[in-house]
Amino acid sequence: MGDSHKRRTFFEQLGFVSIVVLLRLFSLLPYALVARFGSALGAMLFAFPSSRKHIVLVNLRLCFPGKSEREYDDLARDHFRHVIRSYLERGIQWFGSAETIRDIVQIESKIDLEDGDAPPTIFMGFHFVGIEIGCMLYSMQWSVASLYTRMSNKALCDLARRQRGRFGAEMLERSTSARKIVGLLRSGKPVMLAADMDHGIRNSVFVPFFGVSACTLTSVSRLARLGNARVVPFVTEVLPDYQGYKLTIFEPLSDFPSASDTSDARRMNEFLETQIRNYPEQYYWVHRRFKNRPPGEAGVY
Repeated sequence: MGDSHKRRTFFEQLGFVSIVVLLRLFSLLPYALVARFGSALGAMLFAFPSSRKHIVLVNLRLCFPGKSEREYDDLARDHFRHVIRSYLERGIQWFGSAETIRDIVQIESKIDLEDGDAPPTIFMGFHFVGIEIGCMLYSMQWSVASLYTRMSNKALCDLARRQRGRFGAEMLERSTSARKIVGLLRSGKPVMLAADMDHGIRNSVFVPFFGVSACTLTSVSRLARLGNARVVPFVTEVLPDYQGYKLTIFEPLSDFPSASDTSDARRMNEFLETQIRNYPEQYYWVHRRFKNRPPGEAGVY
């Protein structure tokens, strides 16, 4: 038992070191080269059966009914290209220079980001493949706290937290108390978070997502209510022809939060659906978005 644990630990450490070495290598290469290589690798990996490929196809069939199998395969392959590419581009995001990141990310904001009298603000993001680099670009120029979800691999989680916050973002685990987050909001520090994944039925409601009941967190409206904060959506899209990314910060959601967490969750999903339709291949379909089902409904994966 002890030898088995030591071998497992050794290979975990070896794998972690290999990941860091590769990411540092990718950070030294031109962005377009890394992006092209990641896209090609994603297309190659899609050719092999895998649990993630299965999850992507299930999600696409549920959310976009009526397409042909060829259309589902083409969309899923394009998604694999983007996902694997985004993993390789972590090298640039985590270890590249601030100048490099500024060169490949554009920003367009519907609100005044320099407003010193801005109300408490929750920046609500979504899991498109470019979310990480958009958050990092923002943290280079403005003070912000950012919520993250802990990974199972502690070494990788610690690395991700450290590198994501290397330009000044205050990194907070998703389980951080609401009191602390509300305190940050009231002190004038914006908080970035994403609430579009299935984290379990606690503090969640089932509302439609592309017509399918999806377990959706109510944390955004709850925190906004407690902190008297506006909720400002943002999306980072991958630009065509390896031109980089574009971070778009939208107008605050009107009349949000409302008196109903369920209504607010529906509005979040409706906004997200609109954005996904613009570039469906870039949303994070590899996540089991419909992992938890309403009582009486069978699992889908």
